Amino acid sequence: MPAPLRKRGFVITRLADVLCAQPERFDLLTHLNQAPTLPKRTVVIGAGGFVGRAIAARLKGQGADMLAVTRHEVDLLTGDAAQKLEALLRPDDAVVAAAAQAPCKDMVMLIDNMVMTNAMLTAFAKVAVSHVVNISSDAVYPDAPVPLSEKVPAAPTTLHGVMHLAREIALSGEVKAPLAILRSSLLYGVDDPHNGYGPNRFRRQANAGEDIILFGDGEERRDHVLIDDVADIAVRVLAHRSCGILNIATGTVHSFRSIAEKAIDLAASKSSIVARPRSGPIPHNGYRPFDVAATRAAFPDFAYTPLSEGMAQAQRAVAEA
Repeated sequence: MPAPLRKRGFVITRLADVLCAQPERFDLLTHLNQAPTLPKRTVVIGAGGFVGRAIAARLKGQGADMLAVTRHEVDLLTGDAAQKLEALLRPDDAVVAAAAQAPCKDMVMLIDNMVMTNAMLTAFAKVAVSHVVNISSDAVYPDAPVPLSEKVPAAPTTLHGVMHLAREIALSGEVKAPLAILRSSLLYGVDDPHNGYGPNRFRRQANAGEDIILFGDGEERRDHVLIDDVADIAVRVLAHRSCGILNIATGTVHSFRSIAEKAIDLAASKSSIVARPRSGPIPHNGYRPFDVAATRAAFPDFAYTPLSEGMAQAQRAVAEA
């Protein structure tokens, strides 16, 4: 059973051990169900968040038996969270662990995220779930000038990356059921609650006729994934009862300036693009590409939505709302 983690007490009995015990890498994604079959029931923990809500909607759209758990049902930071979650779970449930405080910016948030993880693990130890899918982040990887693959050892350089890696290893060490870890790159879509720098913020600024402010000249090139594609892959992983690790990234990078230009074009906006000097070094040395061969091997019939098409879909959805 997971050792207790004390909220805000800066006493995390497992965290140091978890990080020090990091394996060189996790296994690559493999399918336990060769013929895809959705679980008897899937519990989406964190269904009120950007990723969890999209996965829950995709499951519901496919007619799956699904229970959406938000903080209204279980607040994972409360002392009785594990007991409440345990009461909602059934043996043989598949579980999507999408609940997290993100992005993790400081030590308090890091500790809170481990408290949340511990509550989930305590519940999983009491109920024999059949499959766990953990939503993680590419922030666990180091910076590299070559495309990142699942074989690259994790070496986070931010608290956000440390948080996700600690979650991954804690789940890997405690969960008895098959475990899939999905490490996503930057996400965008209509319902993003963070207004993150990139397609989401630029679309909103262009639609409002506001200037789009770029860090530096917007030369940084990153991989952006439509939230619908994340949900698609997650449901495929559930149906195949896959275990191991998979990156969620398109394999194509775009500069933030080109994204801003596309947002203005789609909105037919009079917004201007304004370059601002950076206050620090360019993140990831300005370039963070991915090797997506593992996704192609796992799901040969899947294709990521091109950024221009995904941005157009989001713009149409906003216009029709």
